[in-house]
Amino acid sequence: MSPDELAEPVGMLVGTATATALRSVDVHTVGDLLWHLPRRYARRGELTDLAGLQPGEQATVLARVESVDVRPMRQRRGSLMQVVVTDGSQRLQLTFFSLRGPQRRLAPGRVGLFAGTVEQYQRRRQLVHPEFVLLPDGSDADAVDDALRFAGDLIPVYPASSTISSWRVAKAVATVLGPLRDLPDPVPEQLRASRDLPGRLDALRAVHDPPDPATLAAAQARLRYEEAFVLQVELARRRRAAEALPATPRAGGTGRLLAAFDAARPFDLTEAQQRVGDAIAADLARPHPMHRLLHGDVGSGKTLVALRAMLAVVDAGGQAALLAPTEVLAVQHERSVRALLGPLADAGLLGGAEVATRVVLLTGSVTGTRRRQALAEIAAGTAGIVVGTHALLGEHVRFLDLGLVVVDEQHRFGVEQRAALAEREGQEHRPHVLVMTATPIPRTVAMTVFGDLDVSVLDELPPGRSPVRTHLVPVADKPHYLRRTWVRVREEVEAGHRAFVVCPRIGDAGEEPDPAAELRWWPGDDATPAQGGAHGAALPATGVLALADQLRAGPLDGVAVGLLHGRMSAEDKDEAMAAFVSGRTPVLVATTVVEVGVDVPEATVMVVVDAERFGVAQLHQLRGRVGRGRAPGVCLLVTTAPAGSPAAARLAQVAATDDGFALAELDLEQRREGDLLGAAQTGRRSSLRLLSLRRDVGLISQAREDASALVEVDPGLDDHPELAAEVARMTGSRADYLERA
Repeated sequence: MSPDELAEPVGMLVGTATATALRSVDVHTVGDLLWHLPRRYARRGELTDLAGLQPGEQATVLARVESVDVRPMRQRRGSLMQVVVTDGSQRLQLTFFSLRGPQRRLAPGRVGLFAGTVEQYQRRRQLVHPEFVLLPDGSDADAVDDALRFAGDLIPVYPASSTISSWRVAKAVATVLGPLRDLPDPVPEQLRASRDLPGRLDALRAVHDPPDPATLAAAQARLRYEEAFVLQVELARRRRAAEALPATPRAGGTGRLLAAFDAARPFDLTEAQQRVGDAIAADLARPHPMHRLLHGDVGSGKTLVALRAMLAVVDAGGQAALLAPTEVLAVQHERSVRALLGPLADAGLLGGAEVATRVVLLTGSVTGTRRRQALAEIAAGTAGIVVGTHALLGEHVRFLDLGLVVVDEQHRFGVEQRAALAEREGQEHRPHVLVMTATPIPRTVAMTVFGDLDVSVLDELPPGRSPVRTHLVPVADKPHYLRRTWVRVREEVEAGHRAFVVCPRIGDAGEEPDPAAELRWWPGDDATPAQGGAHGAALPATGVLALADQLRAGPLDGVAVGLLHGRMSAEDKDEAMAAFVSGRTPVLVATTVVEVGVDVPEATVMVVVDAERFGVAQLHQLRGRVGRGRAPGVCLLVTTAPAGSPAAARLAQVAATDDGFALAELDLEQRREGDLLGAAQTGRRSSLRLLSLRRDVGLISQAREDASALVEVDPGLDDHPELAAEVARMTGSRADYLERA
């Protein structure tokens, strides 16, 4: 079967009706069907654990019929059939509103697969009119097809839907897979032999119809390796292509700006900062563009490392651009750079150092004379360091000699936006590129998502940086704890400090919470746990606007409370941050616009409202906004999640450690790979079929090694056409997350 045949509509082989049903599980082509892999396997002797079934879930279960009850319906003609199936401890009811031929085979003791949507009726879980197929019991003369289908001990259970059951998928797969005699294999034969891997077709046969557990495990390992290998081949080709591009070496310049900055620095670099700085300096000295990812824990000093790289480029006669995703963050970066440089940022101005450069801010709110002046300084090369947002990507922005692009929080930029600065029209040489993220990255994610970048890690904090203490405020179980939260905020303000209060959404002006929601923010002495609104429904997410009004009128009466959210104009955002920094409004109620980059040394307390609605990485970033000065910081996670719930357990894990790398692994464990690599980036379902970023770190390392060796010998894949075709297919469907770097 050729790649073109794999791309043919599946209806040509399985029929129009089945093809229409398969669309509901995102199967459209022959290749889609072959790669629609079982999500699990039922063992003939082991029934499905029914305890975990949830209402609304599309379930396929292997269970034994315990009882059958048929009786006339009261309101209409016909019979009602209720069948109870069991796994030996839990029970599930099957309800049929008609008695047809196949249902007459449902007798106590029979074992079958039952598929449908789980519903809750009178506190019982049930499937209404489920599809089912019975396993042969040796006495059923009509079970020849079933016996052939379930000949093995392992029964594949496929992702299914309300329009197509698991066994109908299995039948369609068998229709396509059975006659196949060949299949393009992207893993070269020599490599398969060296890694002791089965061929692609044999692996697919074993995964769809496993003869035994050992053969299944070997087949799954082969397909996981293939997935990793094809991806790593493309990443290796991108690394090689980037290394072939010309760039101006930016080292050993005649300027003395970096030396002057280092001499004036009141603190030493950490060993990690020195190590990463040396690696960046070596990259900048090469005649090919640097493509390096810098990540580390909150407060590890990424901005300082990036600034030293920018100063080195300025010393070598070039310019550096720092690209930030939001106006708030861009303004913060510009202020931080100016504060770190001092007189070194005021070239040509009164009070400027003899050796100095100019720092320019360019955002959407910089208009009029300020904008024209900024554009002129950028074009003339007077501005050595340019900090900005997407405004830097505008067609009217022209650099004299752009030598380095630093992209902060790179995942917030689109592919074209990130490439715009590096591919300026008329620019003979590519600038060096340093991308930063404030979220620590597990090694497997770095190899898989950022595999075409050199990766640097800042794995230690500067001396004297105190860890932020994190506490849960469980409103659902102990509402009186919240009173102490606002008392603590007031105490910090009275001590001259600042407090962030972060909410999950903005809300609407004049929004009035229901009494149960209001109970969360200033419970009285007779308060009862607030776990939901009317009829036990979950309380709505708290809005910035409503909460700010409630705090001003209630527990923080007399304290100036500011606002910061995405609907505000750039001028209002800047004013809100300035008022917060100065202490005119010592409490700032905000959305996650303050999640990264915001540096206010006086901020000592972070209150996260509805903390269960935030991800692990977000919570870690938010608490990193406090404790950045001399005073220790505290983070209070306010949650309505009941004790013992998964959300409460997740928050407890965040509170238990301040190790961002450990939390990154926890985040990877709790989130689907598709959230990391799939639909969130590609607009499709999960980009990973079998590969697990947590489990397969060794396999990914092997694939990376093999891919690099192959691309070194055959960069154009001219000698490996089947691999080239698979890379092209993969690149077309997953380009977005590959291009994240």
